[in-house]
Amino acid sequence: MGNDQIIAFAKDLRIAMATKVPIHPLTETNPSITMQEAYQVQMINVDVMEKEGSKIVGKKIGLTSKAMQEFLGVNEPDYGHLFDTMVWEEDMPIKISSLLQPKIEAEIAFVLGEDLKGPGVTLADVLRATTGIMLSFEIVDSRVKDWKIKIQDTIADNASSAGLILGSRLIPVNEVNLKYIGLVMEKNGVIMETATGAAVMGHPALAVAWLANKMGSMGIVLKKGEIVLSGSFTKALEIKAGDVFLATFGDLGSVKAVFTD
Repeated sequence: MGNDQIIAFAKDLRIAMATKVPIHPLTETNPSITMQEAYQVQMINVDVMEKEGSKIVGKKIGLTSKAMQEFLGVNEPDYGHLFDTMVWEEDMPIKISSLLQPKIEAEIAFVLGEDLKGPGVTLADVLRATTGIMLSFEIVDSRVKDWKIKIQDTIADNASSAGLILGSRLIPVNEVNLKYIGLVMEKNGVIMETATGAAVMGHPALAVAWLANKMGSMGIVLKKGEIVLSGSFTKALEIKAGDVFLATFGDLGSVKAVFTD
């Protein structure tokens, strides 16, 4: 696929984000697009956002479950970038009109106290480098019509990321075994999903290690102070105006998300 097509795809996604009108899948427009080219599309828009004044505050990891990888026909996760303009505080009402076709996922956010650079980063390295964890939601949102995505579509679309909602407490990572921490996810007071941390690649820190090694292979470092969303415990839930979500992570507490018109 030529560079002109990569640039055009990046522009199409920016327009879709600005106008709230989704586009047809990139993989239908050009079925030959590769994952590497999709990351090039993503990085064009990352550069545009930085030039327009947005600041990168971290990364997100997607497709951490075997079920989703098998669904999209891949054998590894993907990643996207988080910006300061994408962060909401807990209980802050979020307007549905600011999004296209949003869904929500409950995740553990790692706050790095040291740089992490692959290759060779292990689970233990991640835990040593982590200042603390925060309970969080990720809002995922596709700029592709009807979520008809393949792996290349979501990668190009910044891994379908739209925002994150952080809990109010930084929790020392040595206080909990994240592999066994439980999650109960409620929507409007009704339990919708339950899971444990093992649903995220066996351990959420393993997802962060994967990201450090993946980015390290490209000479990119996960930096001290960055937030890393480690991946969803469960399937994403659809969001409508008026919905209230509560994710309770065992004894660690809970995080809440509120959506309005």
